[in-house]
Amino acid sequence: MSYRLVAAVAAALFATPALAQEEASGPFTISGSAGLVSDYRFRGVSQSDKEMAVQGGIGVSHESGLYAGTWASSLSGWGTFGGGNIELDLYAGYKLPVGGATIDVGLTWYMYPGGADDTDFAEPYVKVSGTVGPVSLLGGVAYAPKQQALGNYSNTPQSRGQKQDNLYLWGDASAGIPSTPLSVKAHIGYSDGNPGLGPNGTSIAPTGKYWDWLVGADAVVGPVTLGIAYVDTDISKADSAYIQPNFSSTKNGSSIASGRVVFSVTAAF
Repeated sequence: MSYRLVAAVAAALFATPALAQEEASGPFTISGSAGLVSDYRFRGVSQSDKEMAVQGGIGVSHESGLYAGTWASSLSGWGTFGGGNIELDLYAGYKLPVGGATIDVGLTWYMYPGGADDTDFAEPYVKVSGTVGPVSLLGGVAYAPKQQALGNYSNTPQSRGQKQDNLYLWGDASAGIPSTPLSVKAHIGYSDGNPGLGPNGTSIAPTGKYWDWLVGADAVVGPVTLGIAYVDTDISKADSAYIQPNFSSTKNGSSIASGRVVFSVTAAF
C-alpha cells in the first residue's frame, strides 16, 4: 500500500498493491502483489516520465486491525528527485469496523533513496469505506504536516530549510458488473499544497491547488488483474510554468499532468 492515491479501487494504476492473495498464519495475514503500469501516476501527475513502471509490495495484518507493510515503484523524470530511480514507501495503520463501514487510520513514510536532501516525508491519513447496494465507496483525508521535502527548494541559501504542508482529499467508487469478471471504478481528488517549487521539485502537490480524477475498469483473470483508466488533472500550462522544465516529459516536452489512458497488469502472490 502506497496510499499515493490512497484509493483501493484505483490501486492497480497508482501505488497500492491491489487484489493481493492473502495467506493466513494464525492471527496474522500476509498479502502481496507485483505489477507493471504503462505510466505511474501519483495524484494525476506522472512519476515515471510518462513511461512504464514496475511496482510491488508486501504487507502483514493482524486480526486486531493493525497492519504494516512496504511498497516500491521504479521512477523516472520528475519522480526521481535526483535519486536512484526508486520510490520506497513504508506504512502502518489500524482498521476498525464501525457499523456498516470501516475506518482506517495510518501513516505513510515516502522515501526516495539517493534523492536530493530532505526528499523523504511522512503523511498521516484517515479513510472511511463501505458499500451502498452494489457500489463500494471510499473517502479519505491525507495531511502531511510542514516538512522540508514539501518546501520551495531552489538550491539557494534563502530556500534551504523552508517547510510547507500538504492536504489531499479524495473519494472513490467501484462496482462489479454482474456475471462478468469486470468492475468499473472512478476517483476524484483535491490537492492543496506547494504552489511554487524549485528545480528539485520534491513536493507531492506540485502546483498548489488542483483536482485530479480517474475513470476506468478492471478485469480479474485468476490471480491477475488487468486495468485500464483515463487519468487527468486541471493543472494549467500557466500553473505548471512555475516548475518548468521539470514538469514536462524529457522526450517530447508534453505536460506530465495531461490526460492519458493508463494500463496495468497486477499479479497477486
